[in-house]
Amino acid sequence: MALHTNLQLDDLDLQILDILIKDCRTPYLEIARICHVSGGTIHVRMKKMEDMGIIKGTRIILNLPKLGYDVCCFVGIYVDKTSSFNSVFDEMKAIKEVVELHITTGDYSIFAKVVCQNIADLQDILMNKINTINGIQRTDTFISLAQPIDRNVSL
Repeated sequence: MALHTNLQLDDLDLQILDILIKDCRTPYLEIARICHVSGGTIHVRMKKMEDMGIIKGTRIILNLPKLGYDVCCFVGIYVDKTSSFNSVFDEMKAIKEVVELHITTGDYSIFAKVVCQNIADLQDILMNKINTINGIQRTDTFISLAQPIDRNVSL
């Protein structure tokens, strides 16, 4: 594949990534055993992929409803003009319930993923935080009922 060639990844790199996609807590020595190489080789390959920007870090995946965050929604945001984008981004970053922000094509300038505790919390976030930001004309909100797929891309 051209993608892998351009990024200078070989089969061992892809095998390491495949293991980590399935469980990012897999110890390097276990990865080495599965791949039939030394632990040092895994360290070198991981460092290479971090330096290339392929691996940006690791994350813990939280069960948000168990922590009291029962509502997940997506907010389509209309921004009034291009020069407002950076200030809108900065203010959206300050809202802890905004967990993703995407610049999009189509009707919306920005699409945000928001998690919150309940509908009253969502109403407060929309009315008193998001919709009060200078540069935002209006928003459309879509509540997620379920997330049947949550995964990384397979390599």
